[in-house]
Amino acid sequence: MKKLAFPDALVLIFAMIVLAQIATWMLPAGEYDREPVSAVAEAPESVTLPPGSTVRTPGGEVRLEGEITLPVGTERFSPGRKVKDGTYHRVDADPLPWHAFLTRIPVGMERAADIIFFVLIVGGVISVVRRTGAIDALIGSAIQRLGGSPILLTGGMITLFAVGSSTIGMAEEYMPFIPILVAMCLALNMDAIVAMGIVYIGAGVGYGAAAMNPFTVMIAKDIAGQPADVWFWQRWALLAVLIVIGTHHLLRYAKKIQLNPELSLVHDVDYTHGFHMPEKVPLTGRRIAILLAFAVMIGLFIYGVKAHDWYLIELAALFLGVAIFSAVVGGLTPNQVSQSFLEGAAELSGTAILIGFARTIEVVLADARVIDTVIHGIAGTLQRADVFGAFAPVVSAWGMLIVQSITNFLIPSGSGQAYVTMPIMAPLADLTRVGRETAILAYQFGDGFTNMIVPTNALLMGMLALGRIPFQRWARFILPLLGKIYVVLFIVLGYAAMIQLQ
Repeated sequence: MKKLAFPDALVLIFAMIVLAQIATWMLPAGEYDREPVSAVAEAPESVTLPPGSTVRTPGGEVRLEGEITLPVGTERFSPGRKVKDGTYHRVDADPLPWHAFLTRIPVGMERAADIIFFVLIVGGVISVVRRTGAIDALIGSAIQRLGGSPILLTGGMITLFAVGSSTIGMAEEYMPFIPILVAMCLALNMDAIVAMGIVYIGAGVGYGAAAMNPFTVMIAKDIAGQPADVWFWQRWALLAVLIVIGTHHLLRYAKKIQLNPELSLVHDVDYTHGFHMPEKVPLTGRRIAILLAFAVMIGLFIYGVKAHDWYLIELAALFLGVAIFSAVVGGLTPNQVSQSFLEGAAELSGTAILIGFARTIEVVLADARVIDTVIHGIAGTLQRADVFGAFAPVVSAWGMLIVQSITNFLIPSGSGQAYVTMPIMAPLADLTRVGRETAILAYQFGDGFTNMIVPTNALLMGMLALGRIPFQRWARFILPLLGKIYVVLFIVLGYAAMIQLQ
């Protein structure tokens, strides 16, 4: 008898599309009134507005059902986003045909095109930079230099991995370093759990407290209509706190097994073969220049966001600029650049497809005019937290975190989860008065930190297999750390909700 496997993320998202269509036949159509966020009078050039935009006409405001191009000088509004509490009302139903769950998928891909191509570009650029050896040289050099001290090794490497995940969304790139770190930790009388902890605590807190991760935070902010610089530095401060907590947890375990190897969670696993230090990739002046270019890129983006309202297009352009600079300084040929870029983009093609499919869920619900009905129903549940008085927003924010954490078990793709949940969570933040940035924090916390434990996370399971670590042994190590982290997260979310972080 065949063993049943847990469905892949794409299977689950497709099932959600089908369920969304079934819901459109069962739920009443309804809408909230929305406030246009930014009005632009007398547009200086013709502009094409997407479906859902609100346009002021002599007869009043009109919501566009399809795309339209407005001539020069037309007064226009960006798509309505802010939901007005207490304005939900029934509207005429617009039932979808039976085949909409198929025909809306290309529409969802089209609506998410900007994010899809952004993800592909970033994947290609990171692959080009790796081809130069700069990233591998940095990590390899850190391992060699910090290997003599357990404190420096754990703290320094966790910080390095966390910064890479927080800024450019690195995670899969860390997999080749698992065998290297296992060999290093075994030589220092530690074990594979410590090696795995160095990598995945770093990646987990890097994603969970990310300041500008292009695959999670930037996508969620784009969906919610939030500026890129809101709570930017506070996220860095939170990341620093969580690195300290993670390093302390790992060091306590490492010191315990150094004193008594029998206490190792993997003391019965055979590590006598397959783990050795590879040849060192030198950290040359050229590679240092490439790494500095990355740092300059991040600084430029921060400046551009504050001074010129830069966002995804400008960030993608900066990534492309770094790829060109890296190729020239790293001595890559045009063909090597092309091959590396296409390989990197191909590695993220699955992520890009998940984004398009996930966006389809919103398209189906919105086209049938029932998405606000779903929001209204969930809001009614969360608004029962009013019994907590002034603490009602805090309870609502905690509820969002719990929902996002559970959702990540089903959809471990961060970008896919953003498109499934944020179209609902952002308006809910308006209705529950927690602030849209609070909803984004709840999303990234629920996505990033649970990635350290959910067995549906293919990357986690792959790394555990590389390190020969049984999942249940890893769970015994990581669950106490997640308990400590979630205490901090509840405090941070509570504060954000109380100040209605926008």
